[in-house]
Amino acid sequence: MFRFSLFFTVFAVISTKVIAQDIGYAKKTINTLTSSSYWGRGYTNNGMAKAADFIEREFKNLGLTPIDAMAYKQEFSFPVNTFPDQMKLEVNGKALRPGKDFIVHQASKGISATANLMQKDSLTYVSPEAGVVLSVVPKLTWSVAQKVMDYTLIEVAQKAITTSPKTVKLAITNQLIPNFTAANVVGMVKGTSKPDSILVFTAHYDHLGGMGSSTYFPGANDNASGVALLLDLARYYAKNPSKYSIVFIAFAAEEAGLLGSKYFTENPLFPLSQIRFLWNLDLMGNGDAGATVVNATLHSKEFTLLNKINNANQYLVKINPRGKAANSDHYFFTEKGVPAFFMYTQGGVSAYHDVDDIAATLPLSAYQNIFKLLVAFNKELIN
Repeated sequence: MFRFSLFFTVFAVISTKVIAQDIGYAKKTINTLTSSSYWGRGYTNNGMAKAADFIEREFKNLGLTPIDAMAYKQEFSFPVNTFPDQMKLEVNGKALRPGKDFIVHQASKGISATANLMQKDSLTYVSPEAGVVLSVVPKLTWSVAQKVMDYTLIEVAQKAITTSPKTVKLAITNQLIPNFTAANVVGMVKGTSKPDSILVFTAHYDHLGGMGSSTYFPGANDNASGVALLLDLARYYAKNPSKYSIVFIAFAAEEAGLLGSKYFTENPLFPLSQIRFLWNLDLMGNGDAGATVVNATLHSKEFTLLNKINNANQYLVKINPRGKAANSDHYFFTEKGVPAFFMYTQGGVSAYHDVDDIAATLPLSAYQNIFKLLVAFNKELIN
């Protein structure tokens, strides 16, 4: 644990020079990970595996080493429901666009049918015979499911229809994969004098993948932005090793239920007791309204240090404290007693779990300053 007596004498003289950080590298990384080649970094078209390979190549190119000479990848498996092919819907004879006008609920079964609908309530329409439920919603938000329901649920955007749904025509293909294989990707910069003391940066690289053969969810803010920052920090520490070892973990299957981080904490590649602090980076693409830190109330001294550094350098307009929450990959580390913060940015674009979370509109308004803040925090924590 850091000492405040040291902090008050040194925080005012933290270097304000530009740290070795490259916004161009971040943008290039985000553009790569959100491209159609990676197909939403999910469960069809080999998207998640391609993203894992990309991160592994970057770790190797940067000079990071695997833990204890093991492989960079830590594989695990789990069931997942996928939609690899047909994704067609007509409502009242009008063809709707997947992702833009409608989504199929992530746990839905496949179907090919034409059916009449009856109104259940003001926003819900059903065909019991066909096993179809249609829900009219203000915003389309997708996710990932590990099971399949015994009916098909379609969510239609309010703006996509002008009259009450009376008929539907559907052609939807699903496939439940009982043992989908994914991999966490792990690399390390060994400490110069205290290698058994470890600081950790994590970010999940998976997203929602594709819904049908022509629609995918790019996931720029969630979480190509966090991966870009993770890799950028890896570049920095590879060139500027610290006393402590710095470990970088890119988690898979966060969107499926924090599965990658849960697997890692149950099968750690090094003793979790060696972790002095962990930063989980998710939704790092905005920041003009500041950022929020989960677990701030659990680790008040570290949060005070973070704010002192931020106030001295005016990196972020504000850092909001939040308590414990099971909302990203820090959670299972917290449950194991590892001191950890999860930071996410606020403001900027509001796209989330939809097809509009794209690289072109992601502002990265606080990206460079967050990078500097994290490096400065680690430096003070080590001291």
